[in-house]
Amino acid sequence: MPQQAAVQQLEPDADAQALAPSTLRFITCGSVDDGKSTLIGRLLYEQKAIFDDQLAALERDSKRHGTTGEDIDFALLVDGLEAEREQGITIDVAYRYFSTPRRAFVIADTPGHEQYTRNMATAASGASLAVLLVDARKGLLTQTRRHAAIVSLLGVRHVVLAVNKIDLVGYDEEIFRAIVRDFAGFSAPLGFSSVTPIPMSARFGDNISRKSAKTPWHAGPALLPFLEDVDVEEDHSGEPFRFPVQWVNRPHLDFRGFCGTIASGRARRGDAVVVAASGRTSKIARIVTADGDLAEAGAGEAVTLTLEDEVDAARGDVLAHPDARPEVTDQFAAYLIWMSEAPLAPGRSYLLKCGTKTVPATVTALKRRLDVNTLQEIEATTLGLNEVGIANLATTAPIALDPYREVKGTGAFILIDRETNATAAAGLVSFGLRRATNIHAQGLSVGKIDRARLNGQRPAVLWFTGLSGSGKSTIANLVESRLYAHGVRTILLDGDNVRHGLNKDLGFTEADRVENIRRVGEVAKLMTEAGLIVLCCFISPFASERRFVRELLEPGEFLEIFVDASLEDCVARDPKGLYRKALAGEIRNFTGVDQRYEAPQTPELVVGRGGLSAEQEAALIVKELARRGFIDRVADASDDFSI
Repeated sequence: MPQQAAVQQLEPDADAQALAPSTLRFITCGSVDDGKSTLIGRLLYEQKAIFDDQLAALERDSKRHGTTGEDIDFALLVDGLEAEREQGITIDVAYRYFSTPRRAFVIADTPGHEQYTRNMATAASGASLAVLLVDARKGLLTQTRRHAAIVSLLGVRHVVLAVNKIDLVGYDEEIFRAIVRDFAGFSAPLGFSSVTPIPMSARFGDNISRKSAKTPWHAGPALLPFLEDVDVEEDHSGEPFRFPVQWVNRPHLDFRGFCGTIASGRARRGDAVVVAASGRTSKIARIVTADGDLAEAGAGEAVTLTLEDEVDAARGDVLAHPDARPEVTDQFAAYLIWMSEAPLAPGRSYLLKCGTKTVPATVTALKRRLDVNTLQEIEATTLGLNEVGIANLATTAPIALDPYREVKGTGAFILIDRETNATAAAGLVSFGLRRATNIHAQGLSVGKIDRARLNGQRPAVLWFTGLSGSGKSTIANLVESRLYAHGVRTILLDGDNVRHGLNKDLGFTEADRVENIRRVGEVAKLMTEAGLIVLCCFISPFASERRFVRELLEPGEFLEIFVDASLEDCVARDPKGLYRKALAGEIRNFTGVDQRYEAPQTPELVVGRGGLSAEQEAALIVKELARRGFIDRVADASDDFSI
């Protein structure tokens, strides 16, 4: 049995204190089937970091799943999932640990398949070096370039250009040199501190642990000696102190501590600190850990800080040094690495999580998309899976941020899809948008409550949603007519009408539909400020946009009215002839035909199910408005119905 420790599967956030001080974290990346898993398996094998029983199992598995004939298939050592072995690809990120007398290593084997780029980006965020593999037969591929761009964005400054499978091209020096030239030309704008090209054969071990006699023309190092010697340490001593508060610990009246992990810089007992959002200052009284108090602590250490003063701070707040504060802003520019199969929809509400802070956010503008083949920035209106773009974002509340290149801990964030709770994008802050710094909310002598009192009603938004042809506009018109007859002040915003003016520049793509509803929601909010009851008739097919409008308003002001007519009934009715054209392919992005409709799950009202006439449905809605106190009771035929 070998003397070295067995191969370990580590989580990405494994306790760094368990690793040697000279630990190097690196990833293998590149396009699918370029030999990443084989390279790691070969490294572990040559360093005797495999137990005898593991080696025996690997030999058996090679006969069953292997792709190398009678030879050991080292990729199987890392590709542990059955699906990975059957398909011969890496799906998940596999973490492996081994050490030599000179250094310890944590390796992340990342998937090369485009579908799993999000996994690769996650692993790259914690790496100091990237081993970028290229198949010598194929040269640079789109995914090779994409991975190079992503590791650059994520702050990885050192790259090994591993030209693998050099044996399959006869150890040809010119092929190697051509690939190196291509990569040098491509990567020049990426700003890597070092790019070290190495020709290798992961299958046969050429230039892995030692120089190969088959490449006498290669004057550079073999991979392992290079990894043992490379200096990737950066001077973080000048980074500003950032401490995102994860939890406020108050076990009794005499102790109030702020728990979290220091994102950057150092904390010392007696140092002045400020709550970034509020500007309240104090000094560090104690640095508490499970093993006792510390005089100081640095980045990556989980501690509890007590302060000399009772300052107001909660989860999500950031403590910083008063002389080097993060920017507190609700608008900023960032790079986005899109990780969702659902494309980016500017204007849609997502959840943004930065450190310990989570707030609703929208992409207000997609400025450009990065062409990973040329690194040119091109105009775009959306981002698809694995695409990289530059965007402006807005949050519903100011948050403490730093440019990612300065402080990773408070410069990185994720966007979360509010419907599926899945990660939609990884983001890297570029800079805050100091917009409208000279504009402040103007105090008004007459407010919403005053206008509503003058009108003798409470403002509200009645949001009619349903398929085209369901009867939304018909019912809303009847509701407004009844309200008008009884002196109720209203305004009706209809989907077709606003597209003749306010939204005439928008089409019917998913992104345009999102922007359509965003604009209408802002207008509806202004109308409620006037004390009006606003009737909005929009298909509004996406639940996230309806929620966005609801959240613009005060609690209770938004009433979602689902006009529940089946697709079959709407097609049969087809008052405008639109379904006929859509089904014939003459209209694209038509809801219910080639674009989805997300029916409300918990609307305030549902109409259209009981076989009532449109007049009867309208009477029920008016009666419900009176019951909820938005208007005085309207006595008419509607009293014959109950809700």
